[in-house]
Amino acid sequence: MAYADPVRWATVPCRESDVFQRLRQRSDAGSDFLFHCYSAPESVGHRVVLAPSDEQLRRADVDEREERKKPRNRYHHSGLWSPYRPTVVYVGSVAIGLAIVEMSETVLLRYVRGSYVREADYTPPKPSRHAVDHTWTTTRDLPSGRLRLVAYSPYGRVHWSTDWQETTKASLRPMLTSIVQAIEEAAADLVGKLEEADRQAEIAHQEWLAAQEKRRREDDRRRVEQSVRESQEHLLQIIQQWSHVMEVEQFLASVEARTADLPADDREPIRDRLTLARAFLGTQNPLDFFLAWKTPGERYHPVYPENGPEQHATLGLDRRTIQRDR
Repeated sequence: MAYADPVRWATVPCRESDVFQRLRQRSDAGSDFLFHCYSAPESVGHRVVLAPSDEQLRRADVDEREERKKPRNRYHHSGLWSPYRPTVVYVGSVAIGLAIVEMSETVLLRYVRGSYVREADYTPPKPSRHAVDHTWTTTRDLPSGRLRLVAYSPYGRVHWSTDWQETTKASLRPMLTSIVQAIEEAAADLVGKLEEADRQAEIAHQEWLAAQEKRRREDDRRRVEQSVRESQEHLLQIIQQWSHVMEVEQFLASVEARTADLPADDREPIRDRLTLARAFLGTQNPLDFFLAWKTPGERYHPVYPENGPEQHATLGLDRRTIQRDR
């Protein structure tokens, strides 16, 4: 991570030897430390590479401020440059993320004639009628020239990080041996944390599967109950329709019986209207209504057998209700 002049070739895959060769060709202090920082783990057999694209390794959020007095807003974006993939060191099979950032320091600035200058570098004009600066001061975070090395867990399921930073009196290079040892110890500790995280993730996954299974069973049971309820309601409607049809048929039969006593000229118009009435009413065969009825099992086939037989064997009809409705 950097403010300016980033090592942009780090965004593309390259051999580690190429990385170190290019680092050697750069003369700035940041690249010099970067080279030695990567060389130190390599010298004891730990690979330092850009995270492989087929591994789900992520870069930790890094606070570049030298003095981290209070946490930043969660939506803060520093705008610092960083490679597309994080840099990791493999201690055995465990990856430890590495990030080198130039720290920022809070600086008092003064606005002078269209630009900001450090207050420490500002020289006020000599008192004069014509030499007056229209100026004010403000604070900004600016690059300090000092570096911070951050080691972190690149695994999303484990959150861990530690860091080492330069001061005005001490650089990080003399600390690299102890830093590598700390990274080795952290990798050993991270193994246990990853195993625990995997165990907790598996527990959570099994709980999620159980919750999904419970939801499906409850949904299946509700649909079975709904099919029983709808089948019962439909059967009651058929019984009511049957009663109504019988009353209508009895009425029409009575009308037809009475026509027998009428003169022939009077009987024909009545019989014609009886034919029209039956055609208007449609089917009057109660068996047609009964054949249209569907059992609960015909309405819905349960997914889980335990929800089916008992529910479908008993319609739950209240005979007293049927007799009352009739």
